[in-house]
Amino acid sequence: MAAARQPQRARTVPSQLGSPRPQINLEEWETNAPLTSLGLQSVTVVKAASERATIPLKFQSADGTPSSRPSTPVGKTRLGSRPSTPLQTPGTKLATTQTHPLHPSHPIQTAQQFYDWFSLVDKSVAHAQGAHFRAHLSSVASKTAACDELISKIDSIETEVTEMLTAWRGVEEGGRSLQGACEVLLEERDKLIETTDAISERLEYFTELEHATRMLNHPGESIVLEADFLYMVERVDICIDYLRSHRSYREAELYLLRFHQCMTRAMTLVKMYFVNSLRVLSTDVLKRMGDKDVSSTAQTHLLYTRFKSFAPPLAPLLAELEHRSSTYPTELGALLAECHSAYFAARNSLIVPRLVTEVRALGIDAGQTGIVELTRAGCGVLRQLCTDEFDLYREFFGTGEEALYAYLERLCDYLYDDLRPRILHETRLSALCEVCTVLQALMVLDREHGDEEEDEESPASPTELNLNLSSPTIPKHKRGLKHLHLSRLLQMVLQDAQTRLFFKAQSVIQSEVRYYTPKESDLEWPEKLSSLTASQPTLLKEEDRQSTGLSQLFDRFKRINGEAWYPTLRKTVSVLDQLHDFIKPAIFTDIAVEALTLCRQSLVTASLSIKLKSSFDGDLFLVRHLLVLKDLAYGLDLELAHAQDSSSSKTDGSGPSGGMTDALASVLTKTTSLLPDAVFSTLKVPRDAESSTTRDAKQGIDSELRAACEAVIKHCADACTQSLQPTTSSSVDVAMTSFTEKLSVVFPNDAQKMRLYLEDAKTAEVLLGHVMDRMVDAFGVFREEALRKGEGKDVWTESKAREIIASKM
Repeated sequence: MAAARQPQRARTVPSQLGSPRPQINLEEWETNAPLTSLGLQSVTVVKAASERATIPLKFQSADGTPSSRPSTPVGKTRLGSRPSTPLQTPGTKLATTQTHPLHPSHPIQTAQQFYDWFSLVDKSVAHAQGAHFRAHLSSVASKTAACDELISKIDSIETEVTEMLTAWRGVEEGGRSLQGACEVLLEERDKLIETTDAISERLEYFTELEHATRMLNHPGESIVLEADFLYMVERVDICIDYLRSHRSYREAELYLLRFHQCMTRAMTLVKMYFVNSLRVLSTDVLKRMGDKDVSSTAQTHLLYTRFKSFAPPLAPLLAELEHRSSTYPTELGALLAECHSAYFAARNSLIVPRLVTEVRALGIDAGQTGIVELTRAGCGVLRQLCTDEFDLYREFFGTGEEALYAYLERLCDYLYDDLRPRILHETRLSALCEVCTVLQALMVLDREHGDEEEDEESPASPTELNLNLSSPTIPKHKRGLKHLHLSRLLQMVLQDAQTRLFFKAQSVIQSEVRYYTPKESDLEWPEKLSSLTASQPTLLKEEDRQSTGLSQLFDRFKRINGEAWYPTLRKTVSVLDQLHDFIKPAIFTDIAVEALTLCRQSLVTASLSIKLKSSFDGDLFLVRHLLVLKDLAYGLDLELAHAQDSSSSKTDGSGPSGGMTDALASVLTKTTSLLPDAVFSTLKVPRDAESSTTRDAKQGIDSELRAACEAVIKHCADACTQSLQPTTSSSVDVAMTSFTEKLSVVFPNDAQKMRLYLEDAKTAEVLLGHVMDRMVDAFGVFREEALRKGEGKDVWTESKAREIIASKM
């Protein structure tokens, strides 16, 4: 039975255990799934870790100590083989208490129990053998799960980041939209602010009317002294300019009219305050000057120092009135004129009594000193007075020059009324010249100091209204008065003196030149020259006879001895010298031409008287004096040309040179055909001379000088060549003898006399040269006639005759 049970039990085992799971050994795993190098490394690592594995729990006792039952050898058993049954050693005793799950709870009695137990042990062994793989798989699975979880978290984070990016982009778009809307709002706000500012800026020009009206409605005139008054006027002026350029604004014309009324009201207050203050000051000063014990210094203090101390608070107000009156002459010009009138009336009432007293004192002293001292002292007083008045006027005003000079001229009239009759009745030409000298000296000083004072430039006109009342600044306007033109005040007296000087000079020329009666001593020529010493010349030398003006010519005349001149020439030069610096060029030219003409006529008359004694002396006398007149005529011509064109400093080359030799040559160019062409070639001058404004006087002098020179040349030549004339019946030898004697005696005396009259050797040589030419020409005619008669063998040749004549000069 037992045997029968065993097969049954054996058959029942598979039914109990079920169909066995096919098991794959390690070799098959390696064959079916070969590992890579990384996988082999992983297996090696797992193997090394499994070798250090702890003792399984089934081999441990309940108290944790290792069980006495030996473990199944792992290293010697092939994977998948059934483990062998553990053997019991004799003497070992099973534990009564089964603690390990693999321990049978009851002793094994049957085969089936053994197979059951063995199957359980076999499963435990198989399970134990794959424990490290399962642990690795579990670790890998846990890591894979962790990675999957990490991936899922990354995915969720990525999703959230994407959502955040989308949300950020939405926020950014919304921010841009908001920024654009804000910028639009800001632009609209700026436009509104600009509009508001523009409206406010334009309204400032309208609202200023209220402030100006309120200030101008304050009672009294002292409002003009407040700090804001001038600034208010400046703002009103700016408002007027603005409204003038923006008449299209609503009610602009009405506001413009009211602003003009404010400006007129402000300037009227300035005028009233100035006039009233000036009246009070003038009354006080006049009262103090009425005291008898007031000294001159005290009067000067009252008249000027008091007024100057009174000017600082008024000067800005008057400057503003002047500036506004220039801008609005129709409305405010009358106010400024009233201020000027009030000022001049006040000053006139104070100055005139003192001025009249000083003029009377000067008039009393002039009876003892003369008109020159009166002019000098009176002009000095007027200069000081006008300078003080001018400086004081500038302390108050900067314009009104015409009114000021009218006032100063009225003051000067008090002296002129006393000085003018004395000038008109003065008979001395020298005194009148000294009066003109004094007046012209003062006028020259006035011109020298004309540009010393410079005015401050006014700042640029404001273009917009400034309502900063804390520090108002009032522009300083440029002053129109620079310095006192004293010449303008002295011009009237100078004209009177010049007029009297002109008429007196005319009277002197008529009485002492035209109607001069010569004395016997005036006609004693050449005795008058012989009596003079040779140390001082009586005529100009050639180097002094250059083309200069009359001033230089008169200066050179003063360095020579005028006593050797005929009195009419001396008086003519003296009168013209005195008139030259004090009369206008056009007037001086007229009287100079008249004087030269009358002097020439008197010289011709004197030469005729001298010719009664000696014809040769009369001609030389006329040549001598006419050369001086010709110098005067050329100097007058140059002076007039310079006056007509001040930019020209020298005359044209074809004009007269002014020297005596050139003057004589210029005369000889106008001679008739009686003079040979050799005259012109020797003098190297053209035959036609250029005319000038003094044509008549110069032509008269040239004509007389030409005739006198021709007479001198003819006299000298005829005196020696008379015996050589064809009309004589003497023989050639007698004629030659007579010519030689006269050439040795008469000709040297005539040459010496010519040098005595003309003084300058070069000038005398010019005449002597033409005398020699005339004599050589006459000798040439004589020689030809002698040769024609057959008697000219011993007659000199023309060249030898020229040599002999030249040796006798």
